[in-house]
Amino acid sequence: MNKGLNTIGMCKCANKISYGETLLKDIKKGSVNLVLICKDTSENSKKKIIDKCNYYKCEYIEAYSQVEVCKVIARVDPVSAIGIKDSNLAKKLKENIEREGDVNGEKQ
Repeated sequence: MNKGLNTIGMCKCANKISYGETLLKDIKKGSVNLVLICKDTSENSKKKIIDKCNYYKCEYIEAYSQVEVCKVIARVDPVSAIGIKDSNLAKKLKENIEREGDVNGEKQ
């Protein structure tokens, strides 16, 4: 497993992630530091999340597939995006994803 997915696992263990409708509410409240949008999310869902992030000035990044993210956070149902609620973990996750070159779903 790569470092980015390991960081998501640490966020899950620390109870510092949100997803689904809770994610949208947390973005609105300003309690999310970074939103990770899965690269295979539908265009409608992606637009809804990105619009919410832009309006409330929340940083977002696209990486990983829904299967990879769901496996790490131990969910059976697909998740199109997760929010990281800890600033240090969000920073570390972004660094790891950029280092891996998987930003916006494109390996570099």
